[in-house]
Amino acid sequence: MNVHNRVAVITGAGSGIGRAIALALARRGCHLALADINEAGLTQTADAAKQHNVRISCHLLDVSSKTMVQALPALVLGSHERIDIVVNNAGVALGGSFEQISETDFDWLMDINFNGLVRMTRAFLPALRASDDACLVNISSLWGLASPAGQTAYSASKFAVRGFSNSLRHELAGSPISVVVVHPGGIATSIAQNARLPAGESEAKTQRRRARVQKMLRMPPEQAGEIIVRGIEKGKPRILIGTDARIISLLERILPVGYWNLMKNVM
Repeated sequence: MNVHNRVAVITGAGSGIGRAIALALARRGCHLALADINEAGLTQTADAAKQHNVRISCHLLDVSSKTMVQALPALVLGSHERIDIVVNNAGVALGGSFEQISETDFDWLMDINFNGLVRMTRAFLPALRASDDACLVNISSLWGLASPAGQTAYSASKFAVRGFSNSLRHELAGSPISVVVVHPGGIATSIAQNARLPAGESEAKTQRRRARVQKMLRMPPEQAGEIIVRGIEKGKPRILIGTDARIISLLERILPVGYWNLMKNVM
């Protein structure tokens, strides 16, 4: 896919991987519709992308809101007249064992990480079908390849993204729309610092938990954004980002049940 002069909608564009994807696309001359719940972050991303002389619109968006998502395609088309790429990147994290986390927090995460992605896909498929060459990019995770202890909610949401994307790709075969599922490994974003943790956990334990996860987040988001956009350009249906993602993908296929015995020692 040649992304020059195309129009891309990116959720979670106010920081991290979303911002990195936006800037990688802007460098290639792709116009941007940036969406995020964080208005200040949106402005920062837009300011950084302006130097590339592309058309930019900013949209305050909570992907868990049906009404906001349903209204977004018309708002984007009002600014850009076409939509060629949709990147479903918005996501949150939740730590703790299944018995520790509340039903409310579990549902909160699923409503953003999976239901929000499905809402966006449903809302934008008609506009993507109108393009001569379109791409739907769904961000899963390392934990959409393997399932560590303490990540029941997050891993469930990211496996759901993976399954949804793969099935939708088969359904859309022969259409102008390609479907890409992305599995980032440890990307140095703020997702761990912003993660919800079990209520009542001591501050010391919370800090240890965050520090342990943060150690695994090493790749700069700018590098991840470039890898994703290059994958879109090459037409890859699946993009693994980082050595950790490639190793765990292979390990899970070789030892589909026993991989955790090896992983837990490393983690």
